[in-house]
Amino acid sequence: MTMMAIQYFWRHPLAEQVRAEGREQGREEGRIEVRREMIPRILEWRGIPVADGTRERVTACTDLGQLEVWAQRAVHATDPAELFGTE
Repeated sequence: MTMMAIQYFWRHPLAEQVRAEGREQGREEGRIEVRREMIPRILEWRGIPVADGTRERVTACTDLGQLEVWAQRAVHATDPAELFGTE
């Protein structure tokens, strides 16, 4: 009977919802990690040196929207400080 209850749980809609939320959270964390890696790389590809402080600030950020803003700024920045604007 216990085995049957365990098998049923994995097919239960709540279990599927938990798995779906976990997959989405993993995708979000992946998108954040990609942006964190890409921002300094964009600057370096453009020949702009990236100081440790800049790299650390980007790496510490967990806000995907903010990272997206910084990535867009990295494309046009002439100095890493421009990533952060007037924040």
